[in-house]
Amino acid sequence: MPSHLAQDAETYFRTLQTTIIKAFQAYEDTAKFTITPWEKGSESLLQGGGITALIRGKTFEKMGVNFSCVHGTFPEPFRKEIPGADESGGKFWASGVSLVCHPANPHVPGVHMNVRRIETSKGWFGGGADLTPALPYADDTAHFHATLKAACDAYDPACHAKFKSWCDDYFFIPHRNEARGVGGIFFDYLEEKPTETFTLVQNVGEAFLKSYLPIVTARMDTPFTETERHTQLLKRGRYAEFNLMYDRGTRFGLQSGGNIDAILMSLPPLAAW
Repeated sequence: MPSHLAQDAETYFRTLQTTIIKAFQAYEDTAKFTITPWEKGSESLLQGGGITALIRGKTFEKMGVNFSCVHGTFPEPFRKEIPGADESGGKFWASGVSLVCHPANPHVPGVHMNVRRIETSKGWFGGGADLTPALPYADDTAHFHATLKAACDAYDPACHAKFKSWCDDYFFIPHRNEARGVGGIFFDYLEEKPTETFTLVQNVGEAFLKSYLPIVTARMDTPFTETERHTQLLKRGRYAEFNLMYDRGTRFGLQSGGNIDAILMSLPPLAAW
């Protein structure tokens, strides 16, 4: 059974998904989110379910925000990669919200956000948010980082520097020898101070909209050239390479038998190489 903290986190994640859908929907006149509940039964490696929400519109060429609450048993070779999974016999519980946005205008940066709670014989929170501009603006990057820093400071004034560095290290494409984007924050395996860490997760969830949507508002109507569009598609190609080759969330979802459409929601609608 999941802990009481896990149940509280699940409730929060459901609310967060609804809040994000409403905020992004406000930028689209005609396109609407397609909301698709899904569920895995006892015949599957993974049980439980979730809700995928996807929009393809004028402002957001492809944007998805997914909620999931699942449980099951990890395959034996994968257990050693997950803290506490050997001791739990591979059994786990996980819930969270994951978001990826590929905007239509190349002057608007792509963005990713994820917050989650996972329990095996141990329990921890993870998450973060990062910005991936095709055409970087220093002001946008500074605003994004400053907003996330404010969310982190209430938890621990020293943690933002650590989480920012963790993000830079994680979202790096080794075979290209380049960063995926301009960073943000990333944290995982936070077991200590669980109540305070849950508050951090909620702060990050709320800060995300404040960090990103003002950038969308400022850049969404900026004229762009075919060259700038091609630059955007090349950046999306790099994004796809990282998510398919290195992203732990993608591997977690595939190894645990998750919903394929939800797991691969992060892939861009169009890309170039």
